[in-house]
Amino acid sequence: MSYKALIITDGTDSIKNITQLISGELNGTMVKTCSAQDFTGEELLPVDVFFIGCENPSPSSFSYLEEMLNHINLASRKCGVFSVNFKTLKYLCNIVKDCEADLGAPLHVASKEINKSLLKKWINSVV
Repeated sequence: MSYKALIITDGTDSIKNITQLISGELNGTMVKTCSAQDFTGEELLPVDVFFIGCENPSPSSFSYLEEMLNHINLASRKCGVFSVNFKTLKYLCNIVKDCEADLGAPLHVASKEINKSLLKKWINSVV
């Protein structure tokens, strides 16, 4: 299946590393990555699935993303959230709930070494 994906991040190093691994696992997919501070909203229109990742809850760069997700219906889209912090995963799940995207289980990355088979399994559960 060919589809389009978007990954929105806070741009921190730990999240960039996870983003690169996610992109690498999305074979046959057009993947666009953008930082939340550069996000305009239009990037979500053509995608089938989107991923959101940040290191800490409520980064200032996410203010526009939060506002937009609170006022848009993305029920036809799938979403995956990821972080290195459990509190951040709760925050991310919370900002996505109002847009009604099909939210998969959040991915908590506990160490710098990510188990690729677990990552692939998580991605498949989202898409």
